[in-house]
Amino acid sequence: MAHVLSLRVLLSAETNRSSISSKSLKLDKRTKTSISAPRKGNLNPSHKTQKVNLEISPHRAVSAVRLMRIEMGGAFADLLNEQGKGSGANEMGYVGRTLGFRTRDLEDRDLRLVTDIVGGTIRWKRYLDHLISSLCHDANTFTRMEPLLLQILRIGFYEIIKLDMPPYAVVDENVRLAKVALRHGAGNMVNAILRKLVLHMENSSLPLPKLEGDDRTQARALATLHSHPVWMVRRWTKHLGQEEAIRLMMWNNSDPSFSLRANSGKGVSRADLVTKLDVLKVPHEPSFYLNDFVRMKTGLQMVIQAGLLKEGLCSVQDESAGLVVSVVDPQQGESIVDCCAAPGGKTLYMASLLSGQGMVHAVDINEGRLRILKETAKLHQVDGVITTIHADIRTFSDNNTMKCDKVLLDAPCSGLGVLSKRADLRWNRKLEDMEQLKNLQDELLDAASLLVKPGGVLVYSTCSIDPEENEERIVAFLLRHPDFCIDPIGRYVPPDFVTEHGFYFSNPVKHFLDGAFAARLSRAI
Repeated sequence: MAHVLSLRVLLSAETNRSSISSKSLKLDKRTKTSISAPRKGNLNPSHKTQKVNLEISPHRAVSAVRLMRIEMGGAFADLLNEQGKGSGANEMGYVGRTLGFRTRDLEDRDLRLVTDIVGGTIRWKRYLDHLISSLCHDANTFTRMEPLLLQILRIGFYEIIKLDMPPYAVVDENVRLAKVALRHGAGNMVNAILRKLVLHMENSSLPLPKLEGDDRTQARALATLHSHPVWMVRRWTKHLGQEEAIRLMMWNNSDPSFSLRANSGKGVSRADLVTKLDVLKVPHEPSFYLNDFVRMKTGLQMVIQAGLLKEGLCSVQDESAGLVVSVVDPQQGESIVDCCAAPGGKTLYMASLLSGQGMVHAVDINEGRLRILKETAKLHQVDGVITTIHADIRTFSDNNTMKCDKVLLDAPCSGLGVLSKRADLRWNRKLEDMEQLKNLQDELLDAASLLVKPGGVLVYSTCSIDPEENEERIVAFLLRHPDFCIDPIGRYVPPDFVTEHGFYFSNPVKHFLDGAFAARLSRAI
């Protein structure tokens, strides 16, 4: 069980750093509807005697159920961390409870399709919903549509428009799913709407908004065309300009790539990792920036199945996160605090660079995730240089006299730099969150600064591309703490990542990595 949990943590280590629930504050307190609760017309809690329905496409049935669970339960990371494996042995249990029947078990091809369809449907939700509502008989048909029926239509639209699957096969399969999972009339509705879509596709006449009018009108059009919230489009257009904002949205909608970090703490070099990937026939290329990292676009499922993560030979970690560790620049014998450590990707990487000499104090408010981090440290053979501390860093720094060489605050943030990997995050994040996040980041920075010894270093980082969470937080901090000054990071990362003010910034469009920011601050002696 520890290995399974560790795998889940490692796969989500960087993309989930923006989750507030494990970082001291919950911004969204709305009650979620449980997918396991009986729901008229689409759920059947009795599955003890369910038969296997061989006529229903398993990848569509599983995709529909996952989309229901994600939208109604907010469980994207838990469902997709293993790139399609979802809840493992319980997969068909969820299908049975939700749809009232089971399908045959998923094969590898089905798993890949589920991952593609679920992630893609979530990314393109606003775009797909615009088309579905446009092709409905009237506006009320869409607004009153039951959740499962809407998911089936989204899947069909995505398969036809984005996956270029044979249209009439998609129509037939999704109509059958709607009829069996819901009722005959639902199948008829799916049939009518999908056939309208096919006709519009054949005539190149999709009812999409035009990019015209004033700034607000154009922002709404772009939000639909590129499937993002309007507030994000307006914010990026303001900070980046419309052309760059469009490029960023296109990146967010692209299939995410992944990087593997060879676990040097266990004596595994990049060359060793490359040899194993070659044996598995997984396409890869070395990182341009970090010696322990390997990039891959596909094949993560094969890496998982081969046990490379379970054995602790490597971790899934984006290069943008690895470069934050480069900014920290851990040295043998140093004492380092990771203030918001869970799920632990940076903690483990820093520990591996200490070569058994020194200590990383991993502090986090989430005791369960810290326990998993501790188990993973043992797996990676770096537990001798990691100490876990269950605490809120704000109270911990007030009540302790600890002073360390270096302190890393990888702060809770909007996660606007990782929207390619966290497809659901764009729909869960609200504009109102930004003000609360900035206040929290200021509090955490103040607390973290108390742990830095004279002459020591404080590194503040986020997985956001928003200047209000990044540069502006540093400016405000320095006004409150004149004993700190900017230590330009040009010595620690390639010059392409160095901003004019001496900060680290990873631009998704420019660098083809997750968006990330870091500032290195030195405390006066």
